[in-house]
Amino acid sequence: MTGAYPVLHVGCFGSEGPVRSTRPWARTFRGTPASVPEARRLVAELLLGCPAREVLMTCVSELCANAIEHTDSGNGGVFIVEVDLPRPGVARIAVTDEGGPSLPAAGAVDLMAEGGRGLAMVAACTNRWGYGDAHPGRIVWAESCWPVPVPAPDQDTAREPSRPPRLGFPRSSPPPPDDWPPGPAA
Repeated sequence: MTGAYPVLHVGCFGSEGPVRSTRPWARTFRGTPASVPEARRLVAELLLGCPAREVLMTCVSELCANAIEHTDSGNGGVFIVEVDLPRPGVARIAVTDEGGPSLPAAGAVDLMAEGGRGLAMVAACTNRWGYGDAHPGRIVWAESCWPVPVPAPDQDTAREPSRPPRLGFPRSSPPPPDDWPPGPAA
């Protein structure tokens, strides 16, 4: 089963921003709480200069925490974080987990509740979010958009657009070994 929950665009302000990457960046993390700030730092580094950076850093923290708390990723498993710039003015993060008994759902926001507000926050601060099957687990994603300039019909559009900087992250990396020291808390 798949689902997508569009949210009304509230607008992001910022520069023209990065353009489409050749493919998403991805990294595999151990399903432990210490991996959440590591995933957040990955998104922060990859989206440096992007108007949606702060929003997607917050969202990846929530999606990673959910993968650890509510899926088999938190029982000695792993999860994968992907970052993509699919087109100008759009940034997307996705977390693929090892699956669990329940489907992701954005509940009503109860400010007095101890939990259950995370996906509602993701839905409220992004333009779109959703989930899909990723056998044997699930992928949960969020997109944030911002305005980009559109060339006038009389402008030369044959110029090569600028490319985002190439980073040293492989498309996918294995989880760190068990004796790897945990990262500092964010």
